[in-house]
Amino acid sequence: MKQSLKELVCLALEEAKTQGHLTLDPPPEVVIEEPKDETMGDFATTVAMSLAKSEKKNPRKIAESLLDSLKSRPELVAEVEIAGPGFINFRLARGFMRQQFMDAVNQGERFGRSEVGKRTRVLLEFVSANPTGPLHVGHGRGAAVGDCLSRLMDWAGFDVSKEYYINDVGNQMNNLGRSTQLRYQQELGRKVTFPDDLYQGDYINDIARTVIEKDGDRHLNSDDEDSLGFFRKITSDTILDGIKNDLKQFRVEYDQWFSEQTLHESNKVEGAIAWLRDKGHVYDKDGATWLKSSAFKDEKDRVVVKQGGEKTYFCADIAYHQQKIERGYDVILDLWGADHHGYVARMEAVLEALEHGDGGFQVLLIQFVSLKRGGEKVQMSTRSGKFVTLADVVNEVGVDATRFFFLMRSSDSHLDFDLELAKSETQENPVYYIQYAHARICSLFRTAEENGMPPCDANSVNLGRLDQEEDFSLIKKCLLFPELIGKSALSREVHRISYFLQELVAQFHRYYSVHRVVSEDQELTQARLLLLELVRSVIANGLKIMGVSAPEKM
Repeated sequence: MKQSLKELVCLALEEAKTQGHLTLDPPPEVVIEEPKDETMGDFATTVAMSLAKSEKKNPRKIAESLLDSLKSRPELVAEVEIAGPGFINFRLARGFMRQQFMDAVNQGERFGRSEVGKRTRVLLEFVSANPTGPLHVGHGRGAAVGDCLSRLMDWAGFDVSKEYYINDVGNQMNNLGRSTQLRYQQELGRKVTFPDDLYQGDYINDIARTVIEKDGDRHLNSDDEDSLGFFRKITSDTILDGIKNDLKQFRVEYDQWFSEQTLHESNKVEGAIAWLRDKGHVYDKDGATWLKSSAFKDEKDRVVVKQGGEKTYFCADIAYHQQKIERGYDVILDLWGADHHGYVARMEAVLEALEHGDGGFQVLLIQFVSLKRGGEKVQMSTRSGKFVTLADVVNEVGVDATRFFFLMRSSDSHLDFDLELAKSETQENPVYYIQYAHARICSLFRTAEENGMPPCDANSVNLGRLDQEEDFSLIKKCLLFPELIGKSALSREVHRISYFLQELVAQFHRYYSVHRVVSEDQELTQARLLLLELVRSVIANGLKIMGVSAPEKM
């Protein structure tokens, strides 16, 4: 709809230029928008006002010079009106809207898909929580956003692979192993001091008890280094298995799980530094090796190898992203927690140095989550063990509500997660409100069948019976769904889906309160059921992209 109107406006502008009414220097950007007040029309453009300065003319005069051309296609536009200082409002021809409606109906479950992504290969890395403890609600938001984004981009024609990067190297893993080793010793009666900087959570005790159940006191007197290696591996493996299980229960699955350890074992880390050195991007100073990141808009150069030869986490990240490039991805898209905002510039510098800049590397920061229970915020700290896990929230409110609540606000804004609202079965709970609309439409189809109505055949429905403004308002909203998918995917804004669904469902409920869908008038019933089939399809597809179920009964 918008594209057809845009083409019409562009033709009118060219005709006005040919007739000498406009110079179009510079050419304007034609934007078609929905007016906030539906009584003003279906769509509007402000192109006349945007031309006023360059054309040195009153915007209403400019709009008037376009009017005849804009009225030249009655099969597309039923009414064109100039309003206010120079708005041009359009009311689409109802026959055109009915044809667009039928095209959407015939697409069925594929309605909303597009090829705006042009099969661009994208590697989407998200969550990538260190395997040092269970996933908490902050990780959960990243998981929901990342998984929804992958589904959204797939619908928009991108070729997306999902990856989890396992940080299984470094001192944190030694501390993790040491934490379980000491709890193991304590469980067996040995008096040992447990330092405050080790991992305090109950999950460490649980792993220690599991080792005792399997091996008894076999590791109590083992060589400390060998024992630490054993506890480091069994603890990280157990936690990682738990992470994988939690994510699977949360409907999040990955195409690849990538271990940092493999980068070190295959000498990829040393190779990346050597590659950068050959390109002149690293240098040695004060016994350390530095990346010239300030040459790529970072605020300063960064150490990649410390004095004494110890490699930084940054060093491994360089190798990891070089490995991503070598796998042939057009876009490397990383989702990080908001606490990593200071890391973005240096990684952008790395990707520039690795010759994969100019949009080939993108970072989305996922802001923090505050969990509320009874109006009180729940305090969370991974190291102390005083935190609410993702699994806890899912067990309490369900996968659907958890995913939806994580996705209903822009990921770059802070989120207050209200547990009580998420569990409520009222219209104030957005996920319940949307799912209930889907179930209600399904119920209408069952009612029609029970009343002896034949199955709806789209090609035999008399669309002329859809002649009310509420019919066309609902049709127009549904027809905007493909544009929403494309724009949301390009802007990486998954929250737009939840906004759209809430608006669509509100329109449906208003429609349902005004119009009787199943009636004695079989022809009208069939037409309205076909309309609601499109509404149902859009709701189901939107929820599918969000990873939320669309129940037929509630």
